[in-house]
Amino acid sequence: MSILIDKETRVIVQGLTGRDGSFHASKMKHYGTKIVGGTSPGKAGQLVDGIPVFNTVKDAVRETGADTSVIFVPAPFAKDAMLEAADGGVKLIVCITEGIPTLDVVVAYHYIRSKGCELIGPNCPGLISPGKSMVGIMPTNIFRQGSAGVISRSGTLTYEVVYNLTKNGLGQSTAVGVGGDPIVGLYFQDLLERFQNDPETDSIVLIGEIGGDAEERAAEYIKEYVTKPVVAFISGREAPKGKQMGHAGAIISSGSGTAAEKIAAFEAAGVPVARLTSEIPALLKARL
Repeated sequence: MSILIDKETRVIVQGLTGRDGSFHASKMKHYGTKIVGGTSPGKAGQLVDGIPVFNTVKDAVRETGADTSVIFVPAPFAKDAMLEAADGGVKLIVCITEGIPTLDVVVAYHYIRSKGCELIGPNCPGLISPGKSMVGIMPTNIFRQGSAGVISRSGTLTYEVVYNLTKNGLGQSTAVGVGGDPIVGLYFQDLLERFQNDPETDSIVLIGEIGGDAEERAAEYIKEYVTKPVVAFISGREAPKGKQMGHAGAIISSGSGTAAEKIAAFEAAGVPVARLTSEIPALLKARL
C-alpha cells in the first residue's frame, strides 16, 4: 500500500507546455504515473508527449477524471494556479514551484483547505510511491518499493537518505518532500498519521532541519500516537544562530529552532537521531 498516491492516481500538469512542465511530465509518464492531461491557457488541443492540453483545470478534470494536479508554473502565477486547482475539482495539489511570496501561499493554503483539498509544497520535490506513481521531480532510479515511509523538509537530502536506504535493502512505501518554505501544506504530523495508519508501512524516516518548531511538535506526536519505529535526521547542526540557510524556513531566531533542541525533543520521544545520513539504515534495522 502507499499514502496519497498509487497506481490509480490520475494526474494533470499545470504548466504542461512550459520547459519544466513538459520535461517532468514526460519523466513522470515514462515512470508509469497516469498523466492524463495538462493545462496551458490558450493552448487547448495541443499534445505534449501524447498528453492532451486543456485551457483550464476544470476542463481537464471534466474530460479526464483527474484527481491530482502538479504545478510547474512560474512563482508570480503559482497562487492563481493553486486556487484554480482547488476550484477545478482535484483532491491533491502538489506545488513544485519555488520562490512564491509567503502571503500568496497563505491565501492559497487556507483556500485549498476550505475546499477540502490537500496540498504538498510549495518549493518541494513532490512525492513518490515506488513502482506505482511519482508526482514531482524525484529521481526515480534510486527508489525501491518497500515498507519504509519517508518524510523530508529537504529535497536533496531526501535523495541522499533514500539512496542509502535502497543500497541497504530497505525499500520505501511512499516518500514525501514537504517543502522548506515557512508555509507549506501537509506537514510532519499529517504524514506521520497517514504512515501510522498504513498497514504496509512498517517504519518511518523523518528528515528535519533547523528553524521553526515543526520537528519538536512531530516528536510530541510520535511519543503520543506513533507505535512504528521512527528514525530522524536533522540538518544544520553547525549553522550559526541568525544565519538563514538554503530554505526560507531554515532560520534560527529568538533562541528557538536549533538543531540541539530538535535532537533533544526526538531523543526524549525515544526516536534515535542519526549524525550522518549513512547511519540511518542501521538505526532503522535495529528497531525493526
